[in-house]
Amino acid sequence: MAGRFVKDSGIQDAADDIVQESLIMLWSQTENGYEIQNPEALAVTITKKVCLAHLRGSRAVMQPIDGVDLAGGPSASDLTDEADVNAVKESLLSMLTPTQRHYLHLRNEMGLSLDEMEEVTGCPKTSIKTTLSAARRLMMEHIKKDL
Repeated sequence: MAGRFVKDSGIQDAADDIVQESLIMLWSQTENGYEIQNPEALAVTITKKVCLAHLRGSRAVMQPIDGVDLAGGPSASDLTDEADVNAVKESLLSMLTPTQRHYLHLRNEMGLSLDEMEEVTGCPKTSIKTTLSAARRLMMEHIKKDL
């Protein structure tokens, strides 16, 4: 899949990186103690997400500086904002159960649908949806309490 993506997208020498990133993400799921019902389905989904991330990254805005094109990067305030968001996110996630964190990761970070999550985890969609709702409600209550 990574090879076809590289060929079709025109991104040079990215197939090895895509495969490596995909395998690391798959491995991290098992390291976190989550039972994966269908590793092949999860690997395909992860690889698709990594391919899209590489495609988005390849379209960085180029800014000429003294005749040399350099990829533009984020501003210092953007990096600070991102660090603040990540700190709040980690604080909120630390309140959740491992299952709630896992489901939120699959849904928000990996962009899986409920059907895909059901296939990966082997749990029914209704259970996944209930767990996600409870996690979001708990986080919202915590945020409102701190305001």
